[in-house]
Amino acid sequence: MLTIDPESTVPIYLQLRNEIMEAIARGDLSTGDTLPSVRALAGDLGVNMHTVNKSYHELVSKEIIEIVPKKGAVIIVDEGVSNQRLALMSAEFRPLLAEALVRGMKEEELQRLITTIMNNIKED
Repeated sequence: MLTIDPESTVPIYLQLRNEIMEAIARGDLSTGDTLPSVRALAGDLGVNMHTVNKSYHELVSKEIIEIVPKKGAVIIVDEGVSNQRLALMSAEFRPLLAEALVRGMKEEELQRLITTIMNNIKED
């Protein structure tokens, strides 16, 4: 079940993108599954269709889904990370890591944080 928090400071399209990625990480969704149509998901969540469309395009750019004519948004992610995708993920992660280091976090604390986040994703 995908949920959003309208009171969050995180934009709704990013919340939705993240919820879909976490559902895939947990195994609730898998390669070949089709996501609801933009119109249907927008109606279910009570959000604008453009918001859902933006989320889907974010997932397309991350090579998580593809838009297939007459089928819709299909999950295409497979295990493994290409060097290009790894470089993009590293670029996104680097500022967060720098902030953690500026705030005095040690390597052990960062490892615990990552483990905690991974466990929370799997348990949700």
